[in-house]
Amino acid sequence: MKTTRLLFLDDRNISRSDNAVIKLGDIKKYSSNPLMREDKHWEKRFDNFYGNIIFDEQSNLYKCWYSPFIVANSSANMSFEDMKNIQYDGHDFQEMAICYATSVDGLTWNKPELNLVEFNGSKANNIVFRGPHGGGIFYDKEDSDNTARYKLIYQGLKTSFSSNGLIWSQHKYLESVSASGNEKITGDTHNNALWAPTLSKYVAFTRTWAETDREVVGKQTFLNHKWTRQVSRIESDDFRTWSKSEVCITCTKWEHQPYAMPVFFHAGIYFGLLAIHDQISDRVWTELAWSKDTVKWNRVEEGTPFIECSDNELDYDYGCVYACATPVFLDNEVRIFYGASDWLHTSWRNGSLSLATLRPDGFAGYEQVNKNLTATIVSSVLSLKDCLIRVTVDVESDGWVLVKLFNDSKGQVSVSSLTNSCSNQILFDSKVSDLETGYLEFEFKNARLYSFCLDYFGDE
Repeated sequence: MKTTRLLFLDDRNISRSDNAVIKLGDIKKYSSNPLMREDKHWEKRFDNFYGNIIFDEQSNLYKCWYSPFIVANSSANMSFEDMKNIQYDGHDFQEMAICYATSVDGLTWNKPELNLVEFNGSKANNIVFRGPHGGGIFYDKEDSDNTARYKLIYQGLKTSFSSNGLIWSQHKYLESVSASGNEKITGDTHNNALWAPTLSKYVAFTRTWAETDREVVGKQTFLNHKWTRQVSRIESDDFRTWSKSEVCITCTKWEHQPYAMPVFFHAGIYFGLLAIHDQISDRVWTELAWSKDTVKWNRVEEGTPFIECSDNELDYDYGCVYACATPVFLDNEVRIFYGASDWLHTSWRNGSLSLATLRPDGFAGYEQVNKNLTATIVSSVLSLKDCLIRVTVDVESDGWVLVKLFNDSKGQVSVSSLTNSCSNQILFDSKVSDLETGYLEFEFKNARLYSFCLDYFGDE
């Protein structure tokens, strides 16, 4: 069986909509957060955590690479009053490293003694690489070179390769990378890369800066310059020679600046988990963006957090929320891990790893604009030969979804209705209607529509 998953978020799947608007999905923070804390003597400060998590199906193991400062001034054992009132000097004499942790269930994490890298005269630690700042790591299924199965990109911009994710090659600067003015990109953020299947290229996301005439005053004096952050992309055929950078997300308001954006591919589109730094409050939350091509990005409810900070001071994620790369997709939920901290971005703070979940395909979906009127969405023309049609929706207790199947000549073929909360409901078996192609019309009230799937049982 072959399944084609079509998100309502992707406007290529929609030919028309009426009284319908895309809204963020509902994300839930795990009740036993945080999952991992700064509990080793070399973990001076998780800072933004910069986590990279995969689920290794062969070993049935969650693997996490994260980047604490191993040399830094720490806020451990500071009182809340101390954190607020003692001048922050955390950036003096710092060194970042990449550490490694594993988990059987994604909830309880182990920091193994790897005996690979020396720290304070001992290798009894979980450090795999000293020095890299803002390291983004991914497992590359496409590369035939097993020695480069794991790929790392970090501030510099530099790269390194590994066969097992633990022992890394000597770093190299990325070739041909430059920003405007032919200056090298520093990438002082969580850099991330992936294989983009629709482009057959590697694409990486990093940080560049844009000059602004905004005066830096008051609470913003810690910036000490008139610049704003940007998310920029570069691309490569071989992960060695790269294009010049191009800005893909910039500030639409000075107060909310894009800080980092892990990117992943799902259901035919690219999602970005966009960290936004609030220049006024000095807090960071995560928003949602999506793209068809990794170049042009659409922000979903810009200014509204996808993963929000807690409202309670000194909660584990009151100050900052940085999404890890990348989500883990399970049958019944999507897991998004994130680095959290309990106080402000440019201040003393304690860090942790935490977890948020959402329903399958539940990143964003269509809702009614006017709640007093029904909404309608019409799909694009679909290939329907030998397939089952399923839909992923949330329906409120007083809500409903009416789905009509049409052939190309706009003749109605079949009708199916959904009530109450449901997921992956089978609507039609087009083998019965013997359709080659057709389209769907969704009429609904008090519901949110996320995706529809075509399960092909023929030769397609």
